[in-house]
Amino acid sequence: MFLAVNILLWLVVAVLAFVAALRGRVLFVDGARTGVLEFLRLLPRIGAGVIGSGFIAEVLPKAVVASWIGPQSGLLGVVVATLGGALTPGGPVVGFAIGSAALKSGAGAPQVIAYSTAWALYAIHRLVIWEVPMMPPRLVWLRAAVSLPLPFIAAGLAMLLAQP
Repeated sequence: MFLAVNILLWLVVAVLAFVAALRGRVLFVDGARTGVLEFLRLLPRIGAGVIGSGFIAEVLPKAVVASWIGPQSGLLGVVVATLGGALTPGGPVVGFAIGSAALKSGAGAPQVIAYSTAWALYAIHRLVIWEVPMMPPRLVWLRAAVSLPLPFIAAGLAMLLAQP
């Protein structure tokens, strides 16, 4: 499965490169340069996140993780994971590393789905630091309010789909 996703992603890159080349050499070279520089800039962060998630997974007490957000924690675990996602600061390297570490430490898949959905939709730090200063506060809080049930819906769907 992972190989198929990798092949698909590289095919998309090849098609985009071909389209850029058709539009002109300058566009192709600028796109390739920007892509390579972004890759080189992100590679150390991704490496640190992956290695860090391994350390986090080893440090987290498995019994505590399993009791609070394990597969048997049910709705309470989804609530705890949703609050954790909303309160987790940082970018994808931090958020996904914590989610990965939680899975390795015994967290349930629906709970981690709730965590990552809440982190992506309404991380409190992002709302306060980025969204409120750039958009009308009423719009930001309305967006956050309508997003509130989504981690619970995602976790509920995961629970339904995981049933044999």
